[in-house]
Amino acid sequence: MKKYGYKTKYGECICTDSLIGLQDLDDNSIDLVMTSPPFALQREKEYGNKSQSDYIDWFCQFAELVYNKLKETGSFVIDLGGAYQKGEPAYSLYQFKLLIKLCEEVGFELAQPFYWHNPSALPAPIEWVNKRKIRAKNSVNTVWWLCKNPKLCKADITKVLTPYSDRMLKLLEKPTEFIKQENTIRPSGHVLGMSSWTRDNGGAIPPNMLQIPNSESNSKYLKYCKEMNVKGHPARFPIALPEFFIKFLTEQNDLVVDIFGGSNTTGQAAEQLKRKWLSFELSKDYVAASSFRFIENSKDLDCVYSNILNENFIDLTDLIEVEQLLLLG
Repeated sequence: MKKYGYKTKYGECICTDSLIGLQDLDDNSIDLVMTSPPFALQREKEYGNKSQSDYIDWFCQFAELVYNKLKETGSFVIDLGGAYQKGEPAYSLYQFKLLIKLCEEVGFELAQPFYWHNPSALPAPIEWVNKRKIRAKNSVNTVWWLCKNPKLCKADITKVLTPYSDRMLKLLEKPTEFIKQENTIRPSGHVLGMSSWTRDNGGAIPPNMLQIPNSESNSKYLKYCKEMNVKGHPARFPIALPEFFIKFLTEQNDLVVDIFGGSNTTGQAAEQLKRKWLSFELSKDYVAASSFRFIENSKDLDCVYSNILNENFIDLTDLIEVEQLLLLG
């Protein structure tokens, strides 16, 4: 079958069903699958989403293939938003039922649950939050970090340390003002040893609650969508989310795959971090528009976009190299 989409220095975005795209990869070849599939929402979205009754079996088709293609040291990270039951102010359990099936039947292990808090989330669902005002707005997604073998799974938390708090910086500067004597026991039972608690490790260990606003408004992707009069993908996650897991769970030149590419935020994050990547997306329009993330000069937009819509495979590195030569000249 003809391949179309585009390639960059480190990766490729291919317009295909990932059930087909994954089959072309060798078993035990992927280091990380980082994806945000369509959620099991009650209202049908333009990017396609399954009903809650069908969702778990539908998604497990992909998960079984991912399991075979993932290395023993690899990870499968899934961002899932919540949903309510049809016509009821009762929360759906689909995320948790899916997790149980992925672990008990497909064979994955839950390395750790993460939660993504979007402080800029709009009030939803409208019926229960805005109209009747009987529920708080949903602003947290579950992010399941799965692996094949929790003892072999590659991970390094030191790659995603967060800045120290002001209080911790003061402790590092003047430890005796905070720790009066060696091996002080806190009410919680923690023992404060001067040597361990005053060591500067370059940052703090992050929690598994990731607070990342999803308020993108002036990115190159959206700017070029507007310039081309193309509607951007309506369900993008912020680039900081895949960046976190790519840094945490992979090394340079590892292979990162997104099986529901959308606007290809995962591919952009992987490219910036110098990881090999593959993105599979079923919609030709979304694949064509996602190329905007990698185009340096707006004069190339129309040519690349129309060529992808015409089912051609475009090498974006050629465009970048030509533009760099023009600048040097």
